[in-house]
Amino acid sequence: MITNIGTILLQKMEGKEVALRGWVHRQRVSGNMVFTVIRDPSGIMQVAVKKDKVGEKDWKDANDAYVESSLTVTGVVKKDDRAPGGYEIQATGFTLISRGEPFPIAKDLSEEFLMDVRHLWLRSQKMTAIMKARHFLDNYLREYLDEKEGFYEIAPPIITKSGCEGGSTLFEMDYFGEKAYLTQSSQMYAEVFVFALGKVYVLAPSFRAEKSRTVRHLAEYWHLEPEMAFYDQKMNMELQENMVHYAVDKMVREHPELLEACGRDVNDLKKVTLPFDRMDYAKAVDKVNELGGKMEHGQDFGADEEAILTKTRVKPLFIHNFPSDIKAFYMKDDPAKPGTVLNADLLAPAGHGEIIGGSERIWHYDELVTKMKAQKLDIKDYEWYLDLRRYGSVPHSGFGLGIERFVKWVLNLDHIRDTIPFPRTINRCYP
Repeated sequence: MITNIGTILLQKMEGKEVALRGWVHRQRVSGNMVFTVIRDPSGIMQVAVKKDKVGEKDWKDANDAYVESSLTVTGVVKKDDRAPGGYEIQATGFTLISRGEPFPIAKDLSEEFLMDVRHLWLRSQKMTAIMKARHFLDNYLREYLDEKEGFYEIAPPIITKSGCEGGSTLFEMDYFGEKAYLTQSSQMYAEVFVFALGKVYVLAPSFRAEKSRTVRHLAEYWHLEPEMAFYDQKMNMELQENMVHYAVDKMVREHPELLEACGRDVNDLKKVTLPFDRMDYAKAVDKVNELGGKMEHGQDFGADEEAILTKTRVKPLFIHNFPSDIKAFYMKDDPAKPGTVLNADLLAPAGHGEIIGGSERIWHYDELVTKMKAQKLDIKDYEWYLDLRRYGSVPHSGFGLGIERFVKWVLNLDHIRDTIPFPRTINRCYP
């Protein structure tokens, strides 16, 4: 019966005979001994293979193994403080499943090379830890919406005729002779369902043809987009901060060792407490300039300005009520602050920047048409969206969280490319 490494370490199975399957992580030959560190999805463990304790073929397999050769090992668990995890397997059997070829990732660890062999680099301890952390964070976000707030998950189309965030960042495609696009956002399709299900969310890819070469931009990314009937701006922001706090807090409590493996200081994340701070757009612009930046009222925040606002903060910051002229057509104007919309961007601390954008949606037909015409949108492409305002419309709100940006902040990673298995950027569509 096969036992995984994590179980051996957790249960401290000293003296037990076990069988493991995995891959060679690293190897050292010393006379009549071979020391092989093997890995499986649950961890790494040292195997000591002594020539006179295994058969002739097993000894040959142990000596012939390459890094990343796959294998099966049998042996007895012994405590050894020098070994990774404090235990090792004293082998009684060592069988190669596939020796393979010499592994190409050795001395060359340049970013370009590692991107070229991304399909192999994903086996590394660093990328394994990040992908595990992403898995748990995804689950916690879903868990909060499903179990704490009673949301329904829906499945929108990826191919669309309607742009959501402006035509300049649309990926155009030929759809059986018609012009269509890869979706920038599933927001408008999610809005369809608030009239049937009340509170819904989408977790799906979005695509932006932005010619950006920054540490936080991807052409294809995963987008968590909740939409809620009868929610106003205040309720929307409270939902966002409660969801983010829930996911971060649960990650800290349940997987601190995984955060540390990713290089994250767990104590910093413990400071992410509720409520998150809020700052009006106009005051935020003044604050940027006060702190040494150069920004004019009416401009949107870029990475530099967001970094200035958040570099000394320990928890996220809401910037709300942006000028209507620089925001999307579907955002509702704030009657109490003419010229601004009822929206908010949530900026992660320590310079990680925007992770969520949300707003109240325009729910009156005439108001929406006026804004669409002002932004020169083709009304006929949005007739179905306008129907939502023709038949039983209600106030509603929603937001979009970029999964990769969220993971980048929680794990305190330098570049967004490490948050997704196969990053798609302006100069990368392989492998």
